[in-house]
Amino acid sequence: MTRNTTRALTTAVLLLLSGSVLAQQLPQLKPDEVIRYRKAGYAFMNWNMTKLKAMLDGSVPFNKDQALAAAASINSTVNSGMGALYTPGSDKDSGNEKTRLKSEFFTQPDKVKEVAGAYRIAGTKLAAAAATGDPSQIKPAFDEMGKACKGCHEAFRKD
Repeated sequence: MTRNTTRALTTAVLLLLSGSVLAQQLPQLKPDEVIRYRKAGYAFMNWNMTKLKAMLDGSVPFNKDQALAAAASINSTVNSGMGALYTPGSDKDSGNEKTRLKSEFFTQPDKVKEVAGAYRIAGTKLAAAAATGDPSQIKPAFDEMGKACKGCHEAFRKD
């Protein structure tokens, strides 16, 4: 394993652990706040996925530093403890905030665990692949990240 790959994996593990600790220390949020923060996190992640996709499909020139930054941002979002933003009641629109979270999210804990695990693993692999600076290694990890996102969308996101 290269030094950058080891560093990326170590950072991902630390972020995952710190996210779990921080999630336990969060103040109680209202459902509309939970929805707003959750949507903001995914919007930021989508922006970085879009930048990385454009580099990988040749729409824009590949830049290894920008690819690494995008992948690190994606991985940080994935492992930020966003699970704390899935609270009972956040599957219903609240205040001015609309949600696409299906109620089944709260009745299928094994499926949630499965898709969340795939999501975290894919984020970590994407960061490690980006650390190589090699688009041929980043592309399969990016595709895996997309599949992990889709797995959750198919199970728990309203159309």
